[in-house]
Amino acid sequence: MSEHRSEPQTWAIHGDHDPAVADVAPPIHLSSTYRAADAAAFAQIADAVRPERFYTRYGNPTVARAERLLAGLEGCESALLFASGMGAVSTTALTLLSAGDHVVAQRNHYMGTLRLLTELLPRLGIEHTLVDQTAPAAFAAAMRPETRLVIVETPSNPLLTLTDLAAVAGLARAHGALTLADNTFASPILQRPAEHGIDLIVHSATKYLGGHSDLLAGVLCGSAELVERVWSQAIVLGACSNGFDAYLLLRGLRTLPLRVERQSASALALARHLATSAGVARVHHPGLAVHPQHDLARRQMKAFGGVLSFELAGGAPAARAFIDALALVANAVSLGGVETLASHVGSMWHTGAADGQGAMPAGLIRLAVGLEHPDDIVRDVERGLAAANSA
Repeated sequence: MSEHRSEPQTWAIHGDHDPAVADVAPPIHLSSTYRAADAAAFAQIADAVRPERFYTRYGNPTVARAERLLAGLEGCESALLFASGMGAVSTTALTLLSAGDHVVAQRNHYMGTLRLLTELLPRLGIEHTLVDQTAPAAFAAAMRPETRLVIVETPSNPLLTLTDLAAVAGLARAHGALTLADNTFASPILQRPAEHGIDLIVHSATKYLGGHSDLLAGVLCGSAELVERVWSQAIVLGACSNGFDAYLLLRGLRTLPLRVERQSASALALARHLATSAGVARVHHPGLAVHPQHDLARRQMKAFGGVLSFELAGGAPAARAFIDALALVANAVSLGGVETLASHVGSMWHTGAADGQGAMPAGLIRLAVGLEHPDDIVRDVERGLAAANSA
């Protein structure tokens, strides 16, 4: 199936095909351990790299199928499945970094990644510098001789700010540092960081890759050599996935291209609607021509994603009234599922200033657009705006 890697719609359906398995749907391998034929076979498999049938912390046949599919979608040699996105990020960082090393990262990151950088890694003697992700020169200025890793996330949560992947990859390579990109918001359907020179790509597979809000998983994609290095530590740290979750992920991946394309189109339509709505002070979405990085988004993304955020002029009271008035849209964290989700950013991002991101606007609402009919989403958002404007 390697000839179909450039066509994600086909690869998502056939990329994990195993000629030895006749089933159309993949079997679920739930066994935690596997029999060896004899002592010699046991010794051989115990010493193997990423064996599929030894012990599930080391590998699993259903997990391996999902990994093959994910690697192809990201245009990488290899992939490694984890129990969560933070399991992937943390294990990768702990594999690549040692005491005395330095990390450059952007200020706007997923909160878990920021806590890793600001709380855990410093305890291990690993320093970090947070920079403005919109300025490649800021990354360059932060580089040191001991910089080993540059971590980026684009678009970032929750203001949909972009990082120039090619620029950051080039300067990191010139300094002998590796790059790690969180591609969760874009998904490999809209953006493939490896094509811009990024070494490693991570996802919270809980989001778009799974797509149904019934799965917790993460994935790392990259060269076979780097992924193997991370695997050797993953079996020690234990943030492994399992056959059932891998099956759910495979099921979700079959429709990933269709879901992401529809969610992106609906989100852009909603962003344009909100941009002209009373009581909305500002809309954050890279698909809008007024977004300060719209040209960059057009260069490195195929479409602009299913997440947007907007600021209500009435601040926190208006935001709470907006959330309470919604009937169709669910008030919940996460994103990338078939349902539209809304959250008041200030209610969950109260640690932002301490993490170096600065305080978020009091009236900021994040919307993760689902697969409902766009008109129904707009009607529910209008219900929320009416309540917000009356607060």
